[in-house]
Amino acid sequence: MEFDPWDPQFVAHPYDVYAELRRRRPVSLFEPTGQWLVARHADVNALLRDRRLGRSYLHVATHAEFGRPDDPGFQDPFWRVIRAGMLDVEPPVHTRLRRLVSKAFTPRMVEALRPRVARIAGELVDAFVERGGGDLIAEVAEPLPVTVIAEMLGVPEEDHRLLRPWSADICGMYELNPSAEVQRAAVRAAEEFSAYLVGLARARRADPGDDLVSALALVADEGDRLTEEELVGTCVLLLNAGHEATVNVTGNGWWSLFRNPAELERLRADHGLLPTAIEELMRWDTPLQMFERWVLEDVTVRGVDIPRGAEVALLFGSANRDPEVFADPDRLDVGRADNPHISFGAGIHFCLGAPLARIELAESFGALLRRAPKLELVIEPSWKPGYVIRGLTALEARV
Repeated sequence: MEFDPWDPQFVAHPYDVYAELRRRRPVSLFEPTGQWLVARHADVNALLRDRRLGRSYLHVATHAEFGRPDDPGFQDPFWRVIRAGMLDVEPPVHTRLRRLVSKAFTPRMVEALRPRVARIAGELVDAFVERGGGDLIAEVAEPLPVTVIAEMLGVPEEDHRLLRPWSADICGMYELNPSAEVQRAAVRAAEEFSAYLVGLARARRADPGDDLVSALALVADEGDRLTEEELVGTCVLLLNAGHEATVNVTGNGWWSLFRNPAELERLRADHGLLPTAIEELMRWDTPLQMFERWVLEDVTVRGVDIPRGAEVALLFGSANRDPEVFADPDRLDVGRADNPHISFGAGIHFCLGAPLARIELAESFGALLRRAPKLELVIEPSWKPGYVIRGLTALEARV
């Protein structure tokens, strides 16, 4: 089997292909997308930190200067929202946005959310147990981060149901060569979510509450504030990054444990292993398999020259199984102590929401381990077609 992000068999199990890439072609051109695949941990980690690459090139060149077509006009509402957040921009804009957002989204604020996260996770798991089980993703994994983020932003409870579809549709644009239908759904979701958040932000500016939208609307640093578009872009990023990753770590993680029953029993016998288990589940089957960067200046990686204007595809799933970094990398080890996985990225774009994700995962997995100690799989799950953001369609389990 070759690297083929559109092949369901590859999506279901890409790790043998990754091993071959690391051995024979750690840096290689993937003709169908024109991207340079980078497979080894050391290179992925270095390139994430290398300022000769960026999430965007628009701060140094036009599309034409990079040999790229202009964005189709119908995508304008999507990119206006996405490029107003910090993920798809570079310094100095990124530096300014991250500084302002970090003033509102503080470690103290995130830690203060722990009791609320524990309450939500406990309620979801209790309901799941009372039903005797069901779809672990739809009934526990998805509602938890949506509810946490919605409450954190100050979204009224009756509007929580809007967030998940918006997030899923927007993230569709990050897959490789998305279809016209997927692109239009992403644009529509960006427009709807943006309009909703503008209304919410204006209401909070006039009458602030104890929520993140209020904090972002009021945050200032030496007179500098977030614009309305930047506030919207930041909230969209928090929903998408925080939600999609947590859902898929939960689903992929439990599927990993079911496939490795000895490690599941080890975790059930010692809940103190939960912190290392969560890091290991993120490493062993990470939901974000690929993260892309544009080459802003010529670079050479393992003797391969990659020119300015090219795009590199950093294979997180491969880097996290690199035997040069991880002992026995294909073995799931819930007690793995030395675990420098890169599932949260590295460098200036390291995930700002990583502490919140770890709290959500700890409370979710912990509640299930305590309240459903005999949780078992009902039917082998299937994977969604997406490769870049990789997760299961459902995970049916009984208690």
